[in-house]
Amino acid sequence: MQTLVTVLGQADPITLEFRIRDSELASLWVDRMHARDSYPLDHPDRFYGFGGAKQEQDRAKCMIQQCIATINSHQHIIDREFEYTQDCLNYLHNIFEQHHGLLDQQNSDFWNQAPDTVRRALAELNIAVHRCETAVSNPKPRFVCTWFGMPKTHVLSDQLQRQHGQSQITFGTVYLNYCEIGKTLEDLANDNDKYIADDAFRPFGHYSADFVVQFHDKDLSQKHNSIQAYIDCHREFFVARGIESVYNINAQPLRFPVADLIYNDNRHQLLQQIAQRQWVREVYIK
Repeated sequence: MQTLVTVLGQADPITLEFRIRDSELASLWVDRMHARDSYPLDHPDRFYGFGGAKQEQDRAKCMIQQCIATINSHQHIIDREFEYTQDCLNYLHNIFEQHHGLLDQQNSDFWNQAPDTVRRALAELNIAVHRCETAVSNPKPRFVCTWFGMPKTHVLSDQLQRQHGQSQITFGTVYLNYCEIGKTLEDLANDNDKYIADDAFRPFGHYSADFVVQFHDKDLSQKHNSIQAYIDCHREFFVARGIESVYNINAQPLRFPVADLIYNDNRHQLLQQIAQRQWVREVYIK
């Protein structure tokens, strides 16, 4: 049996172990995990929903303002004052999409001319936007592990998505993390995003070693009505891309599980322990 091990906390760490599933999807993900060693863990503090609302919002606001300042110090491309509104966050995410470029098309003039610090800030703008969105939406506890600079070259086929995709989030399960440059239809509908364009809509396609561990339960099928309403509101755009219904594989709110937490069912105690150690110290497979 293979196990994913995560060590959390800078002091007095705890170790969480996850039993890796016996599935084709999990095997593909393990292969990517073995290829990640030469890339640094990106933001070991990507924990959401473990602190109070004000703590979450202050941390998110500080991060996004630092990104904006660094980006504009090179070239003033962000011309709106930051506001804690979904429209402003949608605008900033659109800036990220335009100037960062797609996974295989990072060739904008801004990207080519920017120094490494600015490129990093532009990449982190995406993380900062999602942290802000999460902070104001009563976030459910989870943490995310991504590796900076790791190429996103492997594609999850429609067949594998149909076979392994689930519309139920389960406490303690490890899922593939979305690693496209853009938003899924689920995210566009959640945000009521009006900055919709080819670069903005990116269904789940590429996968990497990146993963998210969820510490709550949720039935995602409850989102079907709002997603269908968003499709209907932007019908011409989505029909042109072969999507008329939420039941299209590129429209469904699915998650892709690869491992499950081994624990003693004392959820409250576990959540308290993680809340005191919001830092990924080590990640490995044994």
